Amino acid sequence: MRIKYTDLGRRSNVGYLKRVPKWRTIVIAGITPTQLILEASLPVQLVLLTLLGLSIVSWVMIFQRALVLSAASKGVLSFEHRFWSGMDLSQLYKEGSQMQKEDIPVVGMEGIFRAGFKEFMRLRQQPTMDKEAVMEGAQRAMRVAYSREEEKLEKHLPFLATVASVSVYIGLFGTVIGIMNSFIGLASQAQVTMQVIAPDIAEALIATAMGLFVAIPAVVVYNRYTASVDNITGSYITFTDEFSSILHRQIHSE
Repeated sequence: MRIKYTDLGRRSNVGYLKRVPKWRTIVIAGITPTQLILEASLPVQLVLLTLLGLSIVSWVMIFQRALVLSAASKGVLSFEHRFWSGMDLSQLYKEGSQMQKEDIPVVGMEGIFRAGFKEFMRLRQQPTMDKEAVMEGAQRAMRVAYSREEEKLEKHLPFLATVASVSVYIGLFGTVIGIMNSFIGLASQAQVTMQVIAPDIAEALIATAMGLFVAIPAVVVYNRYTASVDNITGSYITFTDEFSSILHRQIHSE
């Protein structure tokens, strides 16, 4: 079997040498990476198919989470501007109710505000309810709303963490299978040459490369999104404390 190498137009007794740019695919013995994948053993193909599926699902979740976190960050800035503009709390609550009537979702920091203010006003209207019980009820409602918002922000992030952790090992499993196939093939060969073992070794390396291709974006995005969630939830906690102080002053000023 003749091997076609690529370097500058020189010839040797082992084949033709021709230089090509580094970004061009290097063809060894007429076998391309696509052919290696299509002609790989069934276990390796299953590994590659699994990694491809994980990659597609993870990228879908990456884009979906990007939209959610971006909307949450904008929602924090928008509501904080309205809240600290000096608008009456009752009027701010009515605006949110109007948005809900128009099928505009009220989530994030505004959802926490509405949960706390609604419970505060409901308990406040009960004559037998003391002031501390009113405050405890409002704070409890805001904690529940906060937990729901936090759960929404963290949705699918554990999956990205799992993909980042296991993809490399799945790729390594494919590598081990490829190397095992290479050694099994050598057992039936009277003469061992690079042409014999190269396809199996290349098949094994493709599995490793695919595992890294899936894992690296998942790791980067998971860390970035986790930091974004921490920043947003930190804003929620700060607002909850500040709003509780406002309600506390309001009920004790009566």
